[in-house]
Amino acid sequence: MKVEQILKLPSMPAASPSYPMGPYRFIDREFMIVSYITDHAMLRRVVPEPLEPNPEGLVLYEWIRMPDSSGFGDYTESGIVIPCLFNGEPVNFTAQMYLDDEPPISAGREIWGFPKKFAYPKLEVCSDTLTGTLHYAGQLVAMGTMGYKHKASPESLETLAKNMTKTSCNLKIIPDVDGKPKICQLVAYNLTDITVKGSWLSPARLSLTPHVNAPVADLPIKEIVGGKHFIADLTLPHGRVLFDYIKDQAP
Repeated sequence: MKVEQILKLPSMPAASPSYPMGPYRFIDREFMIVSYITDHAMLRRVVPEPLEPNPEGLVLYEWIRMPDSSGFGDYTESGIVIPCLFNGEPVNFTAQMYLDDEPPISAGREIWGFPKKFAYPKLEVCSDTLTGTLHYAGQLVAMGTMGYKHKASPESLETLAKNMTKTSCNLKIIPDVDGKPKICQLVAYNLTDITVKGSWLSPARLSLTPHVNAPVADLPIKEIVGGKHFIADLTLPHGRVLFDYIKDQAP
């Protein structure tokens, strides 16, 4: 294998790359987001500097069903997103994410630094209830429910699509061959080419169970704000570095 061939590979392993070159298109991506208030001091512990967590203590617990994802296939993910500020700009920080498909785990961690681990999330309609569950190592660690399409969102679908372009960021950590940090960055991205096909609101409930390897319950629920359900087509482009912990902190 020649050097120029190696440099054109999108990912490892060379014999059968885990994922192709992006950007990545998602069709009929379905979201259920349960918003809740947690303890602000505990929120500060899990949000990396220089991000500032939102003062209200708001947490977004998400389930995302992705039946048609270019390069990744059909999968579901679940996890925790925290609204924050970076230099005064509103951003969403992804704190935890669990999913059931290897290619988006590898790509998510290696390209954007998504904090992805293998688990078994599910999002489904059970009778009159939209239901999200997350099993890790054989145990139920999260369950969210909301009424199915109780009320259409008051915002227009175009406004919702614009809101989805908000900057999101992840803490990307990749060690060098000696185990020392090689890459340690806040990586940002913005979704593009978004078409929202429907959006609904409903009362919601969320149950989180403590688990050492899936610590979704470490941000305790003080108050449920509500649930949001929407379906959209969108593109996930490559990211950019917001902050480099090695270079920006060097003497």
